[in-house]
Amino acid sequence: MTDTADRPTTLRLPAAERRRQLLDVALHAFAEHGYHDTSMNDVAVAAGVTKPVLYQHFASKKALYQELVDHLGSGLEQAIVAAVAPADGPRQQVEAGFRAYFRWAINQGEAFRVLFADRNRTDRELAAAVSKVESMVADRVASLILVEGLSDDEQHVLAYGVVGLAESTSRHWLRLGLGPGDDADQFADLVAQLAWAGLRGVNR
Repeated sequence: MTDTADRPTTLRLPAAERRRQLLDVALHAFAEHGYHDTSMNDVAVAAGVTKPVLYQHFASKKALYQELVDHLGSGLEQAIVAAVAPADGPRQQVEAGFRAYFRWAINQGEAFRVLFADRNRTDRELAAAVSKVESMVADRVASLILVEGLSDDEQHVLAYGVVGLAESTSRHWLRLGLGPGDDADQFADLVAQLAWAGLRGVNR
């Protein structure tokens, strides 16, 4: 029999605030244990709520994960848009967008791990949620690639290449256990220069 002292104590919060809290708790849980090893009960206990309260907001663990991914993807997109807006010229825009992606990944390490966990790629629905984010970012990058003679499809292929470069270097940086204070900005600048050099070399 479970002692009442061990039961979650549910504090009354406005629905929107509770939803944000649950998403924050789920972010930490998924980042630490992965999607498949995290249960709805784990999230409820960590949030200090009962499972019925959690299910009032999210019909399933998959629904919780998909909303979290959408939320994180919007944050990444906003970071890129804010960085690109004041940049002058296509080179500065591409480099600013890349730096924003890399710095977001480093400063929001948990969010990056949840978005791009390799294990989630084997689940069709989870992979689709992540692909939606990748497509959104690639669309932003494609709009910055101004190479005469390229079709829209070719621009998007190149954009996915830039996004792949950003994702793989960010992933490796985090895998090495490096953080925001480990010359991340300087490294972001180096890889941004690499991305621009590759795009500049494209000739139709």
